[in-house]
Amino acid sequence: MKQASWFRPYVTANLWRFTLIIVLGALTILLAGSLMFTSGYLISKSALRPENILMVYVPTVGVRAFGIGRAVLHYVERLVGHDTILRILSRMRLRLYRILEPQALRLSSRYQTGELLGVLSDDIEYLQDVYIRTVFPSMVALLLYAGVIVAVGLFDPVFALLLALYISVLVLILPLISLLLTKRKNREVQHARKSLYQNLTDAVLGMHEWFVSGRQADFLTGYEADEAKLVQTDRALKRWARLRTFIGQCVVGITVVSVIYWSGKAYAADALEVTLIAAFVLAVFPLMDAFLPVSEAVERIPGYRQSIDRLQGIEQGAAKEKSESTLPLLSKEEVQVMIGNGMDIRVEELSFSYVSEKECSGTTNRDTSSDTSVLKGISLHVPRGAKVAVIGRSGSGKSTLLQLIQGAWIPDAGSVTLGGVAAARFGEEIPSVMSVLNQSPHLFDTTLQNNIRLGRPNASDEEVMEAVRQAQLEPLLAALPDGIHTRMQEAGQRFSGGERQRVALARILLQQTPIVILDEPTVGLDPVTEAELLSTILTTLHDRTLIWVTHHLIGVEQMDEVIFMERGEIKMRGTHEQLLAHSTRYQKLYQLDRPEM
Repeated sequence: MKQASWFRPYVTANLWRFTLIIVLGALTILLAGSLMFTSGYLISKSALRPENILMVYVPTVGVRAFGIGRAVLHYVERLVGHDTILRILSRMRLRLYRILEPQALRLSSRYQTGELLGVLSDDIEYLQDVYIRTVFPSMVALLLYAGVIVAVGLFDPVFALLLALYISVLVLILPLISLLLTKRKNREVQHARKSLYQNLTDAVLGMHEWFVSGRQADFLTGYEADEAKLVQTDRALKRWARLRTFIGQCVVGITVVSVIYWSGKAYAADALEVTLIAAFVLAVFPLMDAFLPVSEAVERIPGYRQSIDRLQGIEQGAAKEKSESTLPLLSKEEVQVMIGNGMDIRVEELSFSYVSEKECSGTTNRDTSSDTSVLKGISLHVPRGAKVAVIGRSGSGKSTLLQLIQGAWIPDAGSVTLGGVAAARFGEEIPSVMSVLNQSPHLFDTTLQNNIRLGRPNASDEEVMEAVRQAQLEPLLAALPDGIHTRMQEAGQRFSGGERQRVALARILLQQTPIVILDEPTVGLDPVTEAELLSTILTTLHDRTLIWVTHHLIGVEQMDEVIFMERGEIKMRGTHEQLLAHSTRYQKLYQLDRPEM
């Protein structure tokens, strides 16, 4: 499936706007050149002390008109340019969101948080420079290049060829050299900045762990070392930029001297008025301002290519996955009917293995040379309203099983059904069927009320407060300065781990889904907080179908079935009483978690 480019469609869709921006940019430079030309003529004419002020009246008015016209056109060109680019960026962000949103359940297994944030902010923002700093300046420069050579050619074709050579150094030769010399270093800089962004994002989100482990100095040392390497490469680029600017200014100086020589020679041959010598010389400077930025504009192209490649890689990966899925999706109305009729969860002979994905390439390779199955022959039935605990050490396949139940992946073999329908068929309607409370629920830097209301945006204040009451958040609200309107800060850092989980629980209660998945929500909590939170969760969710993934056995007594997984297979299953009575291994595990028993 051929993917739309992240560049060409936006040029086509805004072709008339782009044309207007380039024309306005060229006219701005021409008016600036006309201003300097007229000013030079006016100065020279005034120096000759004309007999009457009317002799310089027209150039005086011209200076005023060109000066005002240049400012107005420059403002309009900037206004139209930025309006167009902001519209394009808005469409790009929307397009990227529509690509990422259906993959929400699978993003963590494919991309790091910092990498995604880098794509969402840096890459999209960087692409605005394609137009503002590369396309528009380059097109204006080429347009003026042709215009200047033609205009000078009307006076002197030979000198026009010489001028064409000078300007070609600025718009062709120097940009090409700059591109070849800085291509690799620019890629290194962009890659290093992306890596720093990822490391800093991960460190901020895991700041608590850094401080608890006492290793914050290690992070700062490593981060500063990486930053120093970036600064060193950046300095090398700046040295070349200074040299390039010096070469460009030398070309401008040579051009000015050549114009002085040419105009003086033309005056000596009575082919040019003396008042036009200064006019032609001064007109060179604003015109050169249009040619000098071309080198920097072309130098940025490799960076744009990297950003576009990453965006296309994400899009191609999503498109390939979508094309591989042949299951028809359920409509919202069909899902609501199924919810009303009640839904069980059935897993039959389920096997699954992850594919190894090349970063941002959109290609997948499945290793068939060895047994890489994460799940092998799993069978499970969770009736409507049942409570099931899934226990096992890290890497046993618990989280993968949850993702398959949520329809995030399609099984290699076997089936996962909700109410008799394949889980993958629910697509974007899965949030109306099941909600998830994991170990790190995301809370936004907004009010407590807004964070809870995310469960159901159209919920009334009374319904929000009822969810607060059920989640036992009332004592917390009483201690907050602004109550439910208190801001939670980024990732809910204002509150403790147990309080953040209760806020997420209130959100789930407001969501009112028939199935709730608990993915180790008590990890990292102290025993007292863990016991209190579990009691609240199990009490408030007593009427929901519940799948609880955990490392610990605290609270399993209240489960209808307990499943122990190891290496992708179910090793033990039954009620807590059955396993405690007949399984020696389960007895030992239970005693480790509950030594008082």
